[in-house]
Amino acid sequence: MGEGGRDVLDAAAVRRWCGLAAEALGRTRVEIDALNVFPVPDGDTGTNLHLTVLAAAEPVRELPPDADTGRIWRTLAQGALLGARGNSGVILSQVLRGLAEILGPVEASGDVLREALGHASALARAAVEHPVEGTILSVLDAASAAAGASGPGSDGFALPEVARAAAEGARRALRATTGQLDVLARNGVVDAGAAGLCVVLDTLAAVITEEFPERYEVPAPEGPPRVPEEAPATAPGYEVMYLLDAPDGAVPTLRETLDGLGDSLVVVGGDGLWNVHVHTGDAGAAIEAGLTAGRPYRIRVTYLHAAGGPQAPCTGRGVVAVTAADGLAALFEGAGARVVRREPGRVPPIAVLVEAMLAAGDEVAVLPNEPEVLAPAEAAAERARDSGVRIAVVPTRASVQGLAALAVHDPLRRFDEDVIAMTRAAGATRFGHLQIAEGEGFTSVGICREGDVLGLIEGDVAVIGADVAEVARLVLDRMLPGGGELVTLIPGAGAPEGLAGLLERHLRATRPDVEPVSYEGGQRHPLLIGIE
Repeated sequence: MGEGGRDVLDAAAVRRWCGLAAEALGRTRVEIDALNVFPVPDGDTGTNLHLTVLAAAEPVRELPPDADTGRIWRTLAQGALLGARGNSGVILSQVLRGLAEILGPVEASGDVLREALGHASALARAAVEHPVEGTILSVLDAASAAAGASGPGSDGFALPEVARAAAEGARRALRATTGQLDVLARNGVVDAGAAGLCVVLDTLAAVITEEFPERYEVPAPEGPPRVPEEAPATAPGYEVMYLLDAPDGAVPTLRETLDGLGDSLVVVGGDGLWNVHVHTGDAGAAIEAGLTAGRPYRIRVTYLHAAGGPQAPCTGRGVVAVTAADGLAALFEGAGARVVRREPGRVPPIAVLVEAMLAAGDEVAVLPNEPEVLAPAEAAAERARDSGVRIAVVPTRASVQGLAALAVHDPLRRFDEDVIAMTRAAGATRFGHLQIAEGEGFTSVGICREGDVLGLIEGDVAVIGADVAEVARLVLDRMLPGGGELVTLIPGAGAPEGLAGLLERHLRATRPDVEPVSYEGGQRHPLLIGIE
């Protein structure tokens, strides 16, 4: 690696960029939403871009550590295509596809990044049926041109200089968008999608140059807040999006049909898989066009001009709970929750969480039940809220906290009050669990070796032993001095027979003031413990 940044954009750098771009868009999402007046003033461009990049970053994060650059780029582009949201999100997914097609086969140098930005710009512009200047497309063109104009060194174009030039060129073009599009000028804003693209390019430059800003800038609207302009009576009423399995040859006819039905038409993808976006007054006809071309799925129809935003059908109050185990799933379902199953050690896909939330009701409380599931649950909630659903993620860090929250759930209360009660119940539940060490390691109480029984309290190792029952007794004895009236014991698949009964007898002998209850959980850990 040379001075002043990276010589090549390798697998580790692409991984880092994915995470940083998603994080930066998450931090700037609200500011970008506030700029959104084109093509419709629905205030969701920042959210859509954030969710699109999250959909790209999530599968990249799950790749094995030794995944090569090509696999990472392919995974990134595919994730963005499948998870793209809104007009700008779909265009950004095509940008990522263009970058992947050039950068995927190599560890990119400056010359290759220049080529990739030009290719991405051309692909994105071709995907939009009627390109408009003063948008993400013109800013992407400017970024590509600036990268091409950066000066070469003795060994060609330096990667840090190309990345920095692209980001700075995009920023200059972003400021110019206000004067390129009347609706932006009337509202005193830059284009929202272009502002999001600048954040993405800034993070790419940061990873390559290793110069990380304290914050990623989003130009604020000029002057006092403006009342959003009402859409004309003839404006298309619906945003229609779907994924489409169709041969490439069917797409030109699909484009022609959809172009006659509305505007803001963007079709991205290739090799038989497409993401289709259009604003139209006839949502049914737009879906039928997809059926004629191939197999549309993940169909999403949003009313663009409803007061207060898109509305979803009222279906009541619901709870979504995430778990990996059969027994725990049965417990949550028995208490009335809709369960999302995840693989042990993995988080559920955001799309699966969104589907469960939308199916659960028009007011939904979500129980992640693992620290690792909290962020995907929050991202899925943001996506599902676009349909008008009220969603609150209760920050449960363990299944026993989720069960405690569900126990006080009352659909007859006001939603906010119900969520507060569930959050309090979860927070008042201390949790612990036992697990078997898979190898030697250092813990806060000493070295553990493969096969040792670890007793954890609130996620930290508190006891190391050789016998499951003995470690369980020690963990209970350490947790109970903090107070508690109800002890929940959930033996798992690896628990010795009779473990719950043995622990209940221990509690009756040593703490007759507490009430023990036990359930079969079926989880991989020998025991889960909750104390309320």
